[in-house]
Amino acid sequence: MTLLTAAVATTANATPQAAADQFPYNDERFADLQMLRYQVPGFNELSLRQKTLVYCLNQAALYGRDILWDQNGRYNLRIRQMLETVYTNYKGNRNTPDWEAFVTYLKRVWFSNGIHHHYGCDKFQPGFSQEFLRAAVKSVPQSQLPITAANGSNPAAVDALCDELFPIMFDPTIMPKRVNQADGQDLILTSAENYYGQGVTQAEAEAFYTQMKEAYTNPKQPIMFGMNSRLVKENGQLKEKVWRSGGLYGPAIDKIIYWLKKALLVAESEAQKKVINKLIEVYQTSDLKTFDKYTILWVNNTEDDVDFTNYFTESYGDPLGMKASWEAITNFKDHAATERTRKLSDNAQWFEDNSPVDARFKKEKCKGISAKVIVAAILGGDLYPSTAIGINLPNSNWVRAEHGSKSVTIGNLTDAYNKAAHGNGFQEEFVIDQATQKLIDDYGDYCDDLHTDLHECLGHGSGKLLPGVDVDSLKAYGSTIEEGRADLFALYYLADPKLVELGLTPAPEAYQSQYYTYLMNGLLTQLVRIEPGKDVEEAHMRNRAFIANWVLAHAAADSTAAPAVQLVKREGKTYVQVNNYPALRKLFGTLLAEVQRIKSEGDFDAARNLVETYGVKVDPDLHAEILARYKALNLAPYKGFINPKYELVKNSLGIITDVKITYDEPYDQQMLRYSSQYRTLPYIND
Repeated sequence: MTLLTAAVATTANATPQAAADQFPYNDERFADLQMLRYQVPGFNELSLRQKTLVYCLNQAALYGRDILWDQNGRYNLRIRQMLETVYTNYKGNRNTPDWEAFVTYLKRVWFSNGIHHHYGCDKFQPGFSQEFLRAAVKSVPQSQLPITAANGSNPAAVDALCDELFPIMFDPTIMPKRVNQADGQDLILTSAENYYGQGVTQAEAEAFYTQMKEAYTNPKQPIMFGMNSRLVKENGQLKEKVWRSGGLYGPAIDKIIYWLKKALLVAESEAQKKVINKLIEVYQTSDLKTFDKYTILWVNNTEDDVDFTNYFTESYGDPLGMKASWEAITNFKDHAATERTRKLSDNAQWFEDNSPVDARFKKEKCKGISAKVIVAAILGGDLYPSTAIGINLPNSNWVRAEHGSKSVTIGNLTDAYNKAAHGNGFQEEFVIDQATQKLIDDYGDYCDDLHTDLHECLGHGSGKLLPGVDVDSLKAYGSTIEEGRADLFALYYLADPKLVELGLTPAPEAYQSQYYTYLMNGLLTQLVRIEPGKDVEEAHMRNRAFIANWVLAHAAADSTAAPAVQLVKREGKTYVQVNNYPALRKLFGTLLAEVQRIKSEGDFDAARNLVETYGVKVDPDLHAEILARYKALNLAPYKGFINPKYELVKNSLGIITDVKITYDEPYDQQMLRYSSQYRTLPYIND
């Protein structure tokens, strides 16, 4: 369960200001994207054993890269190889509009791990001609092109390659969306993701997994059916192709296992060795019961400084919300900043007991909730280049209920976001007045971090399903409802005096900064990420939209005087105006109670009504206004990261003496190096 947000904050373990000012957080911009760099403060202070462990886990995190590319679309690996071959070998004029458009297209494909937008899921439309690309492909070494053995090696094979791939790239009617969430359509047949084989329908997939669940003999500990497999149809029969060593994605998984075994040799503790060994077993067997055993070991391992995740994890890329994308992150603990999250986890039961939700849906005993602030060392798979700033795992409801969860806030990434956002004019354009701007200046960064902590540490870990409720009962709306539930929990408690008592907020009014920016984002500014005429489709954007629009509608309906919040016009521009912050908290609490009921009871119809009514549609006039105002600022609405580069330092005997970290690798060189060094899979993985 991952929080994706543009929240910004500073980490308590940041480098001295003079050094931080010189660090190039802003690196490169293209299309709607800005590439950032992040520092890894504290890495050089780790022991040699810890540094080596980080290096091994980093390698395991990078060797799964091809898996995500293939999950995102059947043709992505072939298209990537073709484009990279042109990029590195093209001898023609590189000063033409076609070439400039080609470079931008390739950089976007790199960023999104495929030909569809990483957030909006729409297919990129090339800004160059098919004639240009065909001539370019014909001009490069044929041996480097993704031409299958069946096509042979001849000019006709190059034309055949172009004939096959160009419609996938250029025709807007072919595979137009990676993940389609439009209500009333077959979400599998209309999505380009590669989690389901050709011809598999939504009804068939849902029936297949419903039958598996009904046949399962341990309903109190349900496994997450389908999370680590592709569902295909062979000879008219549905079957799973499981992702494991010796199975689908086996060559990549074997490389991951190799580096996990290397990590075993320098693990910090016996507990950590057990975690790594169990993960290796999961990769070897793909057994979902073993996966639950691994997550239990992982949740309970809270003492070691170095930590990681590496497996099929989040289900946002599956239109049905079951199958998981591959992702990885290596990190180590920021001890100073973790004190903040420890106070929340230590008081988890108080927050659960005082929640405004119905008592039937509360946990009688919160177990094993741990939280920390971490320093990311490497990002991989679905966490790279675009990433979360907070993570809460595992996703299994019964494991969370019986064994707890582990929550992290990624401090050095929020620090990078913060540095990149300084002085960009965004706040001055969209915040209603100077008094509110000062409120955000004083408390905004701190409350952004605290909102992330509450969302991940307590929000996702709160509440329970009623007995017999299927974890997948909300279907395509499950991710949106879950992220909304965690956001609402955080918003409700940000205003609670308990946070002042715990020393987590510097002043009673500090929460108001987050209330304002959250509503401004949900009602106005997140619209800059949507193309004109499009609906809101991404799960996190939908959750922010349904919360903000529901509160706006009910603030007006429930008010006899000025509503708690309203949209106002000033000099032709629309702003959020908050008139009553305490009343807003009551509205957040009311909606939290309803969203928790929907989750706990598995009320699909209510989830669908809430999201479709408040979280999907966009006012076209308001949208046009926001886009115009944002365009004038010349900002990129999406940001992602360039990873640091790690190199082993060895003495004359070949013994590791250090691990060197550098930050100056250009974006294109990093992408090309990854494609060369970490390529593991065939171009087509059937």
